Amino acid sequence: MAKNESRLYPSKVTGLEEISPGVCLLSFDKRFDFRPGQLLGLSVLENETQRLYSIASGGHDRDFQILFDVMHHGHLTPRLAVLKKGDTVFVSGPFGRFFGTLEPAYWVATGTGIAPFVSMFQSGLARNKILLHGGRTRSSFYFQDDFLPAFSGNYIRCCSGEDFEEYFCGRVTDFLLQQNELPLTHLYYLCGRAEMVVEARDILISKGIHFDRILSEIYF
Repeated sequence: MAKNESRLYPSKVTGLEEISPGVCLLSFDKRFDFRPGQLLGLSVLENETQRLYSIASGGHDRDFQILFDVMHHGHLTPRLAVLKKGDTVFVSGPFGRFFGTLEPAYWVATGTGIAPFVSMFQSGLARNKILLHGGRTRSSFYFQDDFLPAFSGNYIRCCSGEDFEEYFCGRVTDFLLQQNELPLTHLYYLCGRAEMVVEARDILISKGIHFDRILSEIYF
């Protein structure tokens, strides 16, 4: 991380919403311009180690938003989950190269790894995209009410823990494995836990996708 990216700036909390059990969307003052898909560092105290989060808001939105799982034994998320409007958080400048573009692409996400694609979607980059969204239960598909009408048949929910007619039954990697052919000229964005990203990347390469067409962001 460059020096100007590691510096933290105070920002006022504008909202906090639990959008699914144990999953929150935090809003705070937008201090910088950014490219959809980028990250920022965040902390509650100015002098503590920051954690990295993808921006989950559009380029023209008034506030920054981040999406996070509340990890009850975690260092930061339990404190984020009790913030109130007007409280202060400390944020870095945006950084990272997981950029959304206008090129045709597959967006592949699991869990809160959907965050950068929310930003890309809200920034007008959803045209020519196929969104594969993985989760264990029906409540895992954050922002699906926005995605469904916008993507129509190009929004594929892969549910590994429950069986519903309108969902693909299995993981996003199972869906990719079942595809006889994938477009070689598309970009493939992967965001989620390391196991999914590594497995999906290997599947794509085995199906002829060049390594240079695969972009990844790993969530820990």
